[in-house]
Amino acid sequence: MTRATTNPETQQYAELLETLRRHEAQFIQIRHDIHAHPELGFAEKRTSALVAEQLAQWGYEVTTGIGGTGVVGKIKRGDSPRAIGLRADMDALPIQETTGLPYASTVAQTMHACGHDGHTAVLLAAAHHLATQGQFDGTLNVIFQPAEEGLGGASRMIADGLFQRFPCDQVFALHNAPGLPVGHFAVRHGCMLASSDTVTITVTGRGGHGAMPHLASDPVVAAASIVMALQSIVARNVEPTRAAVVTVGSIHAGKAANVIPATATLELSVRALDSETRNTLEARIRSIAELQAQSYGTTATVEYHAISRPLVNERAATDHAIATIEALVGKEALTMMPDALMGSEDFSWMTEVLPGCYVLLGNGVGQTGGCLVHNPGYDFNDAALSWGAAWFVALTERYLRTE
Repeated sequence: MTRATTNPETQQYAELLETLRRHEAQFIQIRHDIHAHPELGFAEKRTSALVAEQLAQWGYEVTTGIGGTGVVGKIKRGDSPRAIGLRADMDALPIQETTGLPYASTVAQTMHACGHDGHTAVLLAAAHHLATQGQFDGTLNVIFQPAEEGLGGASRMIADGLFQRFPCDQVFALHNAPGLPVGHFAVRHGCMLASSDTVTITVTGRGGHGAMPHLASDPVVAAASIVMALQSIVARNVEPTRAAVVTVGSIHAGKAANVIPATATLELSVRALDSETRNTLEARIRSIAELQAQSYGTTATVEYHAISRPLVNERAATDHAIATIEALVGKEALTMMPDALMGSEDFSWMTEVLPGCYVLLGNGVGQTGGCLVHNPGYDFNDAALSWGAAWFVALTERYLRTE
């Protein structure tokens, strides 16, 4: 795919893409290998070893075991104090693959249904080019993160001293986007993705015989009341111009029709696009659960698990990302998103610490790359690999300019 543009960097990036494509078969093979051998969060030992081996061959200073199975490769050139971080995720999902591909998962109930195999291959392709042909002055840190899918891999890497050990001025990441054409990108300033919290509410009462409810304290009735009351939060406690989600996705209580159980459990997914709204949601969920339970003669305990923060694209980093995309593919292949998405991303822990930007990379439309992620029929589109790698390379060389 080529495009005509008047940008003076057109020829430079056309040559970059051609160079990456000459080597792309190597990284497609790596991607297929990772796809065939998927590993769940914090169990990415084979993938981490593969990444570390490749980086070491290309001359990176490699550090393994960060946050469990995380890997960082570092290269410093020249004497500039500038430093940039590029991040990819490595973990798979607990889904049984149904693609029938020659390189389909060989592990039962585990597959790369979100394209992290592709993200890893994209960053490896960029890391190879930057190590062997890159022109930059400063420090490049390539970050391969474990456990993005709800297990907190980014926060664990940060707690393990990621950015103290590998300081970065800015950090960048991408994610494939089914439905967006290959060679296209999408991004926005400000909040890009929502926070995500998982909440467990346990209602405890006094069990009894279903024929004698007056002798029991029924947690099922209390739980039902809590579910209904929770629906008022977004409608009545969140400012109408702000987006929020409170979803009760699971209810468990009892095993027999004539037995009042002692406990009932609710599991919630809670999302917001800003920290103030997120805090409001938490406060109201706790209050409603506890007081509704009390009104039925029961008690409620609320366990809040923060999966991710609102992912906010910092303005200067996003301006750099946009300028690079426009130079690479032209304005016609860049979608400026009018609204944030209610999906979430572990990369938000990194952008909470450092200025950064997260972009979407076209995975294709229709039958070629259009299957949505977290689907047993999904596959990362190999045609997108060099486009993502070119963006990472251009980001680095433009930020760490040698002139």
